[in-house]
Amino acid sequence: MTRFIVLAVFTIVGQQAAIAAPVTATGPAALALAAVIAQHSPLVRAFDKRIIARLFSGRTNFGFTPNKKISVTADSVVCRTSNVDITSRTCDLTFGVRKHALTGREANEISATGLTAGASSEGAAGSIVENISKLECAIDPNEIMKKDGGGAECTFETGQ
Repeated sequence: MTRFIVLAVFTIVGQQAAIAAPVTATGPAALALAAVIAQHSPLVRAFDKRIIARLFSGRTNFGFTPNKKISVTADSVVCRTSNVDITSRTCDLTFGVRKHALTGREANEISATGLTAGASSEGAAGSIVENISKLECAIDPNEIMKKDGGGAECTFETGQ
């Protein structure tokens, strides 16, 4: 009986640790996640948004050499898709004290990209919820322009 209780406690603790464990995405999934978040972020300069958008669309010939990494961060990204009202899709993005709400295609784009990058989804009362927190992406245009698979990395936590 004591072994069973100890095993149960370790199992529960292990599951909770796995929920809070950081996820790392690299390569194409990281570039995609950074690109869909950056376009809505008040923390990313307009110039850097254009560079990320160009990289994401496959255009790497800049005519100049971007000489710094671009950081894309978000405190939280919460997306909800209804499995009852199949037209309902929303995402709430939080950047510090600033919030940005998305619906429809834009919300679906962020939700699908987050899932591709490794976010998990949970079902609750007629909706599917995807929650990303502490998102930090580092985009290195010079590495991406080498076309060897490097230059994009994102870390985040899910299920918070």
